Amino acid sequence: MIGYVTVGTNDLPRAAKFYDAIAAELGVGRMMEYPTAIAWGAPGGGAGIGAMAPHDGNPATVGNGVMVALEAKDNAQVDRLHAIALANGGSDEGAPGVRGGGFYAAYFRDPDGNKLNAFVMG
Repeated sequence: MIGYVTVGTNDLPRAAKFYDAIAAELGVGRMMEYPTAIAWGAPGGGAGIGAMAPHDGNPATVGNGVMVALEAKDNAQVDRLHAIALANGGSDEGAPGVRGGGFYAAYFRDPDGNKLNAFVMG
């Protein structure tokens, strides 16, 4: 149902470093690149993610209650994604662990403050 998600950035090179590392762990790379935006994913694959400067020229801000969830293949990949996020300028929003009902997740923010999580169901 979702084709792609974009997050705002005020520093595209910094965001690129963060999302290049996350995408590599998920087995995808850059699929589109423009002076003010980069998108990661696999053409014809699942939903991708893009980081971009806002089109209106105003500073990027984060949405309160907005989060992008990245599906991992297993608990170990959730752990790695959380560690990769922190090693590439992200901040911790909840260490990896069981959240109930077979849901294993870790929460983090990218360098611009956008909230993400990595998760496994079941």
